[in-house]
Amino acid sequence: MAKIITVTNQKGGVGKTTTVINLGASLAAAEKKTLLVDMDPQGNAGSGFGIGRDQVSEKNIYHVLVQEKNLKDIILRTELEGLDIAPSNQDLIGAEIELVNEFSRETRLKQALDGVKDLYDYILIDSPPSLGLLTVNALTASDSYLVPMQCEYYAMEGLSQLTRLAGLVKKGLNPKIEQEGVLLTMFDSRNNLCHQVAGEIRAHFKSQVYEAVIPRNVKLSECPSHGKPILLYDVNSKGAISYLSLAKEMIRKHEQGQLNLVGHDKKELPLQTSV
Repeated sequence: MAKIITVTNQKGGVGKTTTVINLGASLAAAEKKTLLVDMDPQGNAGSGFGIGRDQVSEKNIYHVLVQEKNLKDIILRTELEGLDIAPSNQDLIGAEIELVNEFSRETRLKQALDGVKDLYDYILIDSPPSLGLLTVNALTASDSYLVPMQCEYYAMEGLSQLTRLAGLVKKGLNPKIEQEGVLLTMFDSRNNLCHQVAGEIRAHFKSQVYEAVIPRNVKLSECPSHGKPILLYDVNSKGAISYLSLAKEMIRKHEQGQLNLVGHDKKELPLQTSV
């Protein structure tokens, strides 16, 4: 049965979709059958594999959530063996409004994934940069959530709202959800501020922070425009090596059962910080 992980941060531009694409590719390279679920109306997870939004206009995650179509009917294979994707497009923008009065609106994605989770080792969900109904669906369907945090000023700003939402989901919708951890992204080893921010994040979150760090990398920035994950674009790049390290660490962590439970007694994150 699949380990279901939502990659989420309400801040945009933190490497969320980049992580879903390249962590998914790295897990598949490690012979872990993986499904990516794009819950972001921008649809960038699909375009990162060369899938155009017009290609999925009639079959995407919107039709699963709103029209209750079978998830299996929209899943596409990627160029990488063992890696599939349930794509999204701009139709998803209106889903929250369309679902507002629907029964069990928070569990639509969970119900859909129940039919496929036995087919995969990992399911990674790319959530939108918001804390609305789409993110609630993602958290409700997940075993855990991973937070990418860029090594820049105000890195932790607003994270308390995400922690609070996860606690509410745990209390009312998904008691099994755990905190997968924190992933440092966009790290520039030449920048003193990056080192300071990384140190403060590790001091705050301690063992919840993955050892693997995703660097600022030209090849990582280029590969989406070529419709390829970094492993197919430049397997020897620092970005590829970092995501392979992350996948290896994640697999080892799950095999050892070292996830931290999300609980209401956990330290509350500050609303704002000048990290």
